[in-house]
Amino acid sequence: MAVSITIYTDGAAKGNPGPGGYGLIMQSGEHYKEFSQGFRLTTNNRMELLSVIVGLEKIKAPGARVVVVSDSKYVVDAIDKKWIEGWIKRGWKNVKNPDLWKRYLQIAAQHHVKMHWVKGHNGHPMNERCDALAVAASTGNNLSVDVWYEANKERQDLFGN
Repeated sequence: MAVSITIYTDGAAKGNPGPGGYGLIMQSGEHYKEFSQGFRLTTNNRMELLSVIVGLEKIKAPGARVVVVSDSKYVVDAIDKKWIEGWIKRGWKNVKNPDLWKRYLQIAAQHHVKMHWVKGHNGHPMNERCDALAVAASTGNNLSVDVWYEANKERQDLFGN
């Protein structure tokens, strides 16, 4: 039987673009783990999406049944409303964060993923914890480099953050 996992996610960026980070919680039965990472220059949307990707990449067994809980309409709607299918058909033309979306598609194909949107900053305990992890990561020392974003910043800014 496939394992069932819930991944709670959030991203943050101060300045957007600016220092940012993601926070995520993975829960399966009694198992619970928290992860976070900060970046010196990125956007909120990149961190929202990266938190989902990292959570999925941490799953060891393929075929898991995963519910991703996110407060990002950008991420949830891109998947649930099938925007991503149109982006693929257009060859990723004028799409923000194509590097991360391609990475998402690769890892999501290995599992059974369902998205669940929650309103952010509305008292949802796991969402609030993920927000705290993301903000703390974004203000930490030794921030990582979001290599693709920094190399393509001018291109990304043409489409907004």
